[in-house]
Amino acid sequence: MTHEHQGGPRGWSAARRGVWSRLRFTSLRLRLVVVFGLVALTAAVSASGIAYWLNRESVLTRTQDAVLRDFEREMQNRAGALPEHPTQDELQRTAGQMATSSQRFTVLLVAEDPDGRTVYGSSGGLNGFSLKDVPRSLRDAVTERQEITSGNKYPHRLYWQRTVDDDTPYLVAGTRVIGGGPTGYMLKSLEPEAKDLNSLAWSLGIATALALIGSALLAHAAATTVLKPVQRLGVAARRLGEGKLDTRLRVSGTDELADLSRTFNKAAEALEKRVADMAARDEASRRFVADMSHELRTPLTAITAVTEVLEEELEFEGGGIDPMIEPAVRLVVSETRRLNDLVENLMEVTRFDAGTARLVLDDVDVADQITACIDARAWLDAVDLDAERGIHARIDPRRLDVILANLVGNALKHGGSPVRVAVRESVAEGAEDAGDGGTVVIEVRDHGPGIPEEVLPHVFDRFYKASASRPRSEGSGLGLSIALENAHIHGGEITAANSPEGGAVFTLRLPRDVSARGSSEKAGDAGDEGAGEDA
Repeated sequence: MTHEHQGGPRGWSAARRGVWSRLRFTSLRLRLVVVFGLVALTAAVSASGIAYWLNRESVLTRTQDAVLRDFEREMQNRAGALPEHPTQDELQRTAGQMATSSQRFTVLLVAEDPDGRTVYGSSGGLNGFSLKDVPRSLRDAVTERQEITSGNKYPHRLYWQRTVDDDTPYLVAGTRVIGGGPTGYMLKSLEPEAKDLNSLAWSLGIATALALIGSALLAHAAATTVLKPVQRLGVAARRLGEGKLDTRLRVSGTDELADLSRTFNKAAEALEKRVADMAARDEASRRFVADMSHELRTPLTAITAVTEVLEEELEFEGGGIDPMIEPAVRLVVSETRRLNDLVENLMEVTRFDAGTARLVLDDVDVADQITACIDARAWLDAVDLDAERGIHARIDPRRLDVILANLVGNALKHGGSPVRVAVRESVAEGAEDAGDGGTVVIEVRDHGPGIPEEVLPHVFDRFYKASASRPRSEGSGLGLSIALENAHIHGGEITAANSPEGGAVFTLRLPRDVSARGSSEKAGDAGDEGAGEDA
């Protein structure tokens, strides 16, 4: 007899594919752990799958070969000793004897008795292993007569097949006795082998889970080792961005992260040196402006006194001023006044830059303060005031006068009359009435062409000129900048915009009570007048 494997082993396929779409991990540590875990899981599953497959084939093949050899030997020795037409009792007895072999399989013998009837003999009794338990394809292959050739000496062969019944695997085989005789079928349960393979699968699954956990812990440790220097670098960069230029990283090792730390330290050192140099130059520039302003005050005082005398002579009828030099004298008087305003403005700017500007607070009626500012500069005919009396605020009246003089003067000079000044009050959130806090809003609007859009962001810049072709103007170029600084020191703000009806609108917002915002009332230099009338 020869063996022919008609049915191959059933392979298991439990591969599952997951679709990961649009997963975004914001943490680099998490991404490293996930990548390590996926790599470890892939490697562990692959190794476990290969090990399970090899062990499964080895166990099943070894058991199958042993059973088939034993069945083939029993068919040759016991079934081959039966007469060509045995009785049912003979078949039953022989099947029982064949089942007592070392492999303990169930046997079914089929033959024709002397009367030509088909008789059966089963080692499991009449209700045991029967012909219907044998797959039809296997029965057809066993009963089919093969052509005898030089390579095939026997008309019948041994065939086998694996089946599953109620989740229990079985090995079914069949063959006929050479030279005539009964046909034999064998049924062998592979449940012990299946239990062994299930135990192996569980063991491999546990090993895979442990490998995954171990890889996750290893990835976490590796990520901590790698990301800790990166985290320190991030903290150092934030400190550097906050202005702590003396921040440095401790460098250890010779890897890429150590090189990055050295590069950061060099960059921080260079930045600190550059900022220190810039601060020194800025301090020197401020000191120069302050010193220059103070030095100019003494000669300017004398020059101003002389120009006042000359101005009185110009206004005196029949004075001693030669008409030929009168235009020159008027030019000197005008330019001296302009130079005096410039020096005062520069001194005011240096106080703001040095942080020495202080508020002298007082309770003032905003409408009265605006009226006094306009009246002092003879602007009553050119300004339309819309302000009700009774709106009080605790502010520095001198600095409010500086702000108003700059805003109204700028509107008259660049926008044209009539200039409208409106005052309203805004109640703070949570306050019961306007007296409990809030904001005073003062709007200065002109009826000119408005401010070009490209100029709007720069109207409060120092010495900014809207037209490069007119670098010189009557003002110092510091007026609006000084007004904004005075608003800031009150805790307020000034904004510039264009009105939809035409003209520019400057909006001043000041708190009703500056002292309530924590501003200290310190005596300032009351003699410092910075009311330049310039844009």
